Amino acid sequence: MAILRKFSKAALTTGLGAFLVTGLTGCSGGNGGQQAQEQQKAKGAFVVIEEVAKGKYKVKDEYPADETRIVLKQLDGKERVLTKEEMDELLKKEKAKIDNGTSPLTQPNGEAQMSGGMSLGEAILASAAGAIVGSWIGNKLFGNPNYQNNRKAGYKSPSAYTRSKNSFSKARKSTSSAKRSGFFGSKSSSARKGGFFGGFGG
Repeated sequence: MAILRKFSKAALTTGLGAFLVTGLTGCSGGNGGQQAQEQQKAKGAFVVIEEVAKGKYKVKDEYPADETRIVLKQLDGKERVLTKEEMDELLKKEKAKIDNGTSPLTQPNGEAQMSGGMSLGEAILASAAGAIVGSWIGNKLFGNPNYQNNRKAGYKSPSAYTRSKNSFSKARKSTSSAKRSGFFGSKSSSARKGGFFGGFGG
């Protein structure tokens, strides 16, 4: 529990979210597509994935964070942080399923298939971290409308999904407000147009 408490406290109390998500307002259609873009542009995400049955996982909670960390809470109560190597290997397997059309994340009836839990790789891709660490998968996943619907099944509860959506949206809005106030650079019009967030558009 020490790992979980440490990272959760940091994500909740340090106000890092104001610095972590860009001013991008989302260019793709639908709220799901906009959320995926917001998460992909986040600097990081702290995600807690819980094993709900043997080999089945769901996202318990997540917040914008300084860097991406995925904490795995196992059935036996033990917790550990996934390594980059573990995440890369899991996502390679998921990419293969996406490429050959067998991933439940991209199928029309995927939400029903995954209602009892996902594979660990699927849960990562359903989470905010998926749009960050799995960004190299590209439009094969994040541009798929089925994914936007199915990923909700990857959360332990509807409230967990809503909390995630709201926390990343709030962080984006906070950053946009800071940009407008000139917090990230000169208050001159040229700085506002070409400053830290100037390269992003909707």
